[in-house]
Amino acid sequence: MPETTQQIIERVGLIPVLRAKNSKQAHAVVQAMISGGVTVVEVTMTVPNAVELLRELKSEYGPKGLLLGSGTVTTSSEAQATINAGAEFVVSPSLHPEVISTTRTNGKLSIPGALTPTEIITAWRAGADYVKIFPCSAMGGASYLKSVLAPFPFLKLIPTGGVTLETAASFIQAGARALGVGSDLVNLAAIDAGHAEIITETARAYLKVISDLREKS
Repeated sequence: MPETTQQIIERVGLIPVLRAKNSKQAHAVVQAMISGGVTVVEVTMTVPNAVELLRELKSEYGPKGLLLGSGTVTTSSEAQATINAGAEFVVSPSLHPEVISTTRTNGKLSIPGALTPTEIITAWRAGADYVKIFPCSAMGGASYLKSVLAPFPFLKLIPTGGVTLETAASFIQAGARALGVGSDLVNLAAIDAGHAEIITETARAYLKVISDLREKS
């Protein structure tokens, strides 16, 4: 049987957040990450022509095993448009029940954003498959994640905001199901400078941190 979206996200352990300035830059980032073994990417609605970019990436890299999601989605219509373009999971920085509903109705994975314990449990009860804890580092990072999971051990949390190679292990150890990673991996400056290999190497380094921890546990 083919893997489910949930199985892929937890196996890879990373959701790189792509906030590219244009399509060319976005394609270069995705190619560099795939070369490093990372086959999941979240295209945010802040990218120019994000829906069209999703469609392009789906066409080019979908057959090669790339799992695509959309990010910074705050309305039902945005969720539907990105799903139509190929998004298998939908991520928000905040909690929008109508986005969760539209995503679930389409049979896709819902990852709303929340921060406080009340917001987090509200998102979960609204139908979230995972809850994105954002901005996690601003609230204390891994220690905050661990504190939230103490009364709610059944929650599936994905910390985002301030996740780096240095902090990745602590987040996984605290109970994160996967990590939302921004500029530490999606290094647009490296692409602009013609050094895509920096992203490839960083992708491999993240995957090694995750696999090393799993071998120990």
